[in-house]
Amino acid sequence: MWYVIEGHDGDNVLAQRMAQRPAHLARLQALLDEGRLLIAGPCPAIDAEDPGPAGFSGSVVIAEFPSLEDARAWADADPYKFAGVYARTDVRPFRVTLP
Repeated sequence: MWYVIEGHDGDNVLAQRMAQRPAHLARLQALLDEGRLLIAGPCPAIDAEDPGPAGFSGSVVIAEFPSLEDARAWADADPYKFAGVYARTDVRPFRVTLP
C-alpha cells in the first residue's frame, strides 16, 4: 500500500535541515532503488522555487510500505525527526488515481 508521509518543520530549523539533508536523501534514494518511492520533496515556506533563508515548511514523501505501522516506523527513523527539524509527522494511507 502507498502512504503519504508529511513532515512539518518547526521554527528556525533551516540549519538543522541542511545538516541532515544528505542522510535524509540517502533514505529516500534507498526507497527509489527498491521501486517503492512515488514522489518526495520539500515544501518551500514561501512561494518560490528557492526559498533562501525563509526555508521550508516541511516535506512530503509518498512511498510504498507493507503496512501503516511500517510506514510510521520509517518516518520515525528519519534524520530530520532526530535532529528536531520536524515538529510533527503525519502518516496516512494513499491511493494513486492519476496518472
